[in-house]
Amino acid sequence: MTHFHPALRGLFMLAAVVPLALYAAEEPLIVVEDRGGDSALPYYEALDLQPRGAGTVLPPVPIPQIPATPVDETAMLPVRSAKLTPGTVARRVIEAPGLRPFAVIGDDEASQAWLRHHAASLRERGAVGLVVNVETAQALARLRALAPGVPLAPVAGDDLAERLGLHHYPALVTATGIEQ
Repeated sequence: MTHFHPALRGLFMLAAVVPLALYAAEEPLIVVEDRGGDSALPYYEALDLQPRGAGTVLPPVPIPQIPATPVDETAMLPVRSAKLTPGTVARRVIEAPGLRPFAVIGDDEASQAWLRHHAASLRERGAVGLVVNVETAQALARLRALAPGVPLAPVAGDDLAERLGLHHYPALVTATGIEQ
């Protein structure tokens, strides 16, 4: 058996592949085997793609304009979550490994008292607060003043409520459970 130097072997392969590639570029596609199935033609027809002529110029794609003033969180207010209301949350176990602890609160008396009482614990755990019902930037600022060092963000909570089976707040959600 004849062994070639690796560089020569690569040169032989290149010499064999280049003519095939050039030939393939000039020849139309030939279907070697058709195993049935559904034709994709209706999908392409639905796109209504028109053949381009040699001199066809496509219109420019419009580039979205950046707002003149930066968007801040006041643009997200008010936040209202119809599926979450203040109330009692029964403690239960969940399995969500790796989940960062977070609090679900609103701008109501029960949430404010809960936040004041649990602020140190939330900071120690590295928890964030999701404010699911808040009307104004001033109300959000008052909540933040109750728990310095705990990031609070206004968030619509209906999807979260469905996923967690949560109906009331304030609540603390961790990787192992939901509690009040």
